Amino acid sequence: MSEATEYDLVVIGGGPAGYAGAIRAGRLGKKVACIELERAGGTCLNWGCIPTKALLKSAELYQTMKRAEVYGLSASDVRFDFAKVMERSRSVAGQMAKGVEFLFRKNKVEYYVGTGYVNAPGMVSITQGEHKGKFFRTKNIMIATGCRMRRIPGLEFDGVRTMTSREALAAKTLPKSVVIVGAGAIGVEFAYFFNAFGSKVTLVEMLPQILPVEDEDVSRVLYRAFEKQGITIHVGTKCENFRVGKSSVRVDLVAGDKTSTVEAEVCLSAIGVVANLDGVLAPGLKPELERNYLKVGDDYQTSIPGIYAAGDIIGPPWLAHVATYEAVSAVNGMFGHGKSKRVGTFPGCTYCHPQVGSTGLTEKAAREKGLDIKIGKFPFTASGKAVASNETEGFVKVVTDAKTGEIYGAHIIGADATELIAEYGLAMELEASVDDVHRTIHAHPTLSEAVMEAAASSTGDAIHI
Repeated sequence: MSEATEYDLVVIGGGPAGYAGAIRAGRLGKKVACIELERAGGTCLNWGCIPTKALLKSAELYQTMKRAEVYGLSASDVRFDFAKVMERSRSVAGQMAKGVEFLFRKNKVEYYVGTGYVNAPGMVSITQGEHKGKFFRTKNIMIATGCRMRRIPGLEFDGVRTMTSREALAAKTLPKSVVIVGAGAIGVEFAYFFNAFGSKVTLVEMLPQILPVEDEDVSRVLYRAFEKQGITIHVGTKCENFRVGKSSVRVDLVAGDKTSTVEAEVCLSAIGVVANLDGVLAPGLKPELERNYLKVGDDYQTSIPGIYAAGDIIGPPWLAHVATYEAVSAVNGMFGHGKSKRVGTFPGCTYCHPQVGSTGLTEKAAREKGLDIKIGKFPFTASGKAVASNETEGFVKVVTDAKTGEIYGAHIIGADATELIAEYGLAMELEASVDDVHRTIHAHPTLSEAVMEAAASSTGDAIHI
């Protein structure tokens, strides 16, 4: 391949947005290159979504085996090998990364490991890695460099006493105690994971509830579930004055005018993410930003013609499935295969136990908008399948228009919530009403019946409550 070769699209970043956009363009018969800093799949596949779910599955299975007697089974002396748990997580990530590399080959996407750099519209180079110095001429550029974990000012992350989720995924030993700063999805998932294997976990959130973006009813149930599991939780609390010692970290917890101190073997920061834009654009290229993220139009094009962006780099929600949707939509519009579409309703999922899945407006948000709403709610304690599976914690909740039954939002906490939420996502996309969901026959006994019963509950027609 010569340097004079012109591409239809060069993608910088190989995560859920980057690889999906590149593969979609390849399937449209376009000449495509994808440049990824580390490995195909990006942070999500290698250091986020996929390896953490492998860890959480191990934790859930371990806890289930410890409760075997509930199912009439005997499993004495249940133990775990933490190193093997972590090794399996890395193996799963590696397997999936190979899958993305296969899809690149299948769809004739030229894949380069290195640092991509936009020299000018229509020109990209690789500035680091084995392909350093290589230039690409291209009709279109897509920036999909994602985000990195936000750092606590003044606190260095050494991977031993202090860490982010990335360093935690490379841990070789189980810490005896952990203080987790931030109770969003990442913080909550690691709190469940470490606690399940026996670490003493302290979870601290500055806002009034854990999982701050979720419905208040959901957060309350998860709070109680975590306390029951043995996790210590502080909400409405700031972390200050981090003191890192040889064997522990001490942190001051400030709640109003009260200050206390917590000491743990490890401090894990999960306070959010920041945009990965460093070293991506030449100094003369200054696309319009919005809260330090690339601002794009409805076609995902930045303020610089020919330069597009998709995924976490364009701002929240920072979700892999949203990133994939954005990139595919951008490529479709870019090459005249339908019109680009910005994200509307999307599912948010947290894979602790009990799981959390949601889409659309929370009850509080709907009321703040002044909407006339009805609430339908169905507890898993009334679900035959949930009782049979010993998974009765949680509920399905749906927020609807009081007159028309239009679905404004749905919120699930309980077993397989992250799978069940898809039905309400589809219903909202097709503009189905709660009556439509209710009238759809759901197999018995299944957890999905709770989705139907919550819809029925909003109109007072639920049978089993």
